[in-house]
Amino acid sequence: MNSSYSVSLISLVLVSCILVTSAQPTPPLVGGLSFDFHRTNCPSLETIIRDYLREIFSSDFGMAAGLLRIHFHDCFVQGCDGSLLLAGSASGPGEQEAPPNLTLRPRTFVIINELRNRIHRACGSIVSCSDIVALCARDAVFLSGGPDYRVPLGRRDGVNLATRDDTLANLPFFDSPISELIKFFADKGLNDPTDLVALSGGHTIGRSTCSSFVGRLYPPNQDPTIDPIFAESLRRICPSPTASGFSPLDIRTPNVFDNQYFVALQNGRGILNSDQRLFTDPTTRPIVNSFANNQTLFFERYVFSILKMGMLNVLTGTQGQIRTDCSRRNTVTTHLATGVDQQGETAAF
Repeated sequence: MNSSYSVSLISLVLVSCILVTSAQPTPPLVGGLSFDFHRTNCPSLETIIRDYLREIFSSDFGMAAGLLRIHFHDCFVQGCDGSLLLAGSASGPGEQEAPPNLTLRPRTFVIINELRNRIHRACGSIVSCSDIVALCARDAVFLSGGPDYRVPLGRRDGVNLATRDDTLANLPFFDSPISELIKFFADKGLNDPTDLVALSGGHTIGRSTCSSFVGRLYPPNQDPTIDPIFAESLRRICPSPTASGFSPLDIRTPNVFDNQYFVALQNGRGILNSDQRLFTDPTTRPIVNSFANNQTLFFERYVFSILKMGMLNVLTGTQGQIRTDCSRRNTVTTHLATGVDQQGETAAF
């Protein structure tokens, strides 16, 4: 993408952003997390992240969706503990090598580690990689034109990698029926179908590979719910069942975090089966319609749901560690040298 175009786009979409304030409902905070956790010991934390990501997105806007996906893929597998960032070793592969994570963008991991470097230089080794991931996800949304919101902090980093089987079992499949997805989300604690629809709205930015949707375009499984003109445009991107290529998940405004993803679903122009089924399923269709008709409502419910998701099975207090390198567990020597156990402002419960 042309860098001058990207800068102009960022400037344009920021005009339409809304700030989700404390007056709007937020889910109850998990014990150990606080909106003010690093207010005194790292006051520059959020500025460091936002300024760096603004620079990154000006030349590579695709990283916004990439960083948002990291937050989802980390939290759904054994909780928001940053374990997805850990590299594999001779003792076993990392989570990044499990099939659902092979389409994650490698540069996103580099960006997160660079942010960790900058933050630790400014404040010391006191901010966890999992907190950095949550803040990156927020700024990916905001810098794409979506809502700004406060993120509760105080997460600590896990030391255990999820297995390949655990990763497969804990990430939703793009071809699943809505009833299965509702149960899947409920089992995670996201027990309102609105959580599923709102978080799916994250597909308003990002892209999908042909392999994720090409089965809808060709016999024997050609999908009658897809708009015929839209299907033809997708066949030009993926001219055979084995083609490689990419399509934006939101064809209307692919680089803007807005409600046009839901409008596309109303017109049979969802890319993934799981996306379009949100509109064809009677349980979730009214929610899709409400978000398509009211962007402010979508933003408010999205923030509520992503905050809930960002607190799944978090480690706090003296659990886990604050990694000095997001891709590696701390050694005993490193852990003692950084003295990170009691860092952070006392959490507000």
